[in-house]
Amino acid sequence: MKELWELFSSFARIGGFTFGGGYAMLPMLQKEVVEKRQWATEDEMLDYFAIGQCTPGVIFINTATFIGYKQKGIPGAIAATVGSVFPSLCIVMFIAAVLKNFAELAVVQHAFAGIRVVVSVLILNAVMGLRKKSIVDKLCVVIAAVSFLVSVWVDVSPVWIVLAAAILGIAVSCGREAKEK
Repeated sequence: MKELWELFSSFARIGGFTFGGGYAMLPMLQKEVVEKRQWATEDEMLDYFAIGQCTPGVIFINTATFIGYKQKGIPGAIAATVGSVFPSLCIVMFIAAVLKNFAELAVVQHAFAGIRVVVSVLILNAVMGLRKKSIVDKLCVVIAAVSFLVSVWVDVSPVWIVLAAAILGIAVSCGREAKEK
């Protein structure tokens, strides 16, 4: 039961004290899960982030579910998932009840403008951290650059970009193995 509480409380703390969505939570998630709790390695976290991005839902919640499942099976997945959702649910309910009365105030609008800037920096920080472990050779540089350009300039679902990169990665890997034999 102690382990389930640790999963719930760890993910509730991350969910309650980081703002800006899944990507903004990645640095705190990395510190908590990899460095502090050692529930996953850096490579496992990259895999969880990748799978969490490709599956329906929020990357943070998906990643929490994966980690919870790894630690304590289905009860762990439930504890981590509920922990990750609980603070947001409480915060959104509070904001919905209060914000409609104050949304037009200049101070509230300025606060949101400041929050958006910080969230952008947190997302960039997460991307830079992922870059160090993900872009390891020239092929990865090409895949990253093409993926970025396609996502910016072409109206295509990110799912297709991820699938194309996965297929290319498999093809190149198979080609390299065949060449080595």
